[in-house]
Amino acid sequence: MDFGKNLRYLRKKAGLKQRDLSAAFGVALSTVAMWETGKRLPEHDTLLRIAQFFHVSTDYLYGHSDSSASN
Repeated sequence: MDFGKNLRYLRKKAGLKQRDLSAAFGVALSTVAMWETGKRLPEHDTLLRIAQFFHVSTDYLYGHSDSSASN
């Protein structure tokens, strides 16, 4: 699963730090770090919020689609 890699790519592309995502989603900094390293996945509602935040599809976040376009 490519969730962590894709999240890290989107975060860096947006010029954000892990602490920015932590604040935006109301989670601990360590949670964002675990998402990015693949040690943890976000809850479904948080996943949807992340997709909306970055204007991408959940399929893209999970690596099921090469297209980042949200539908």
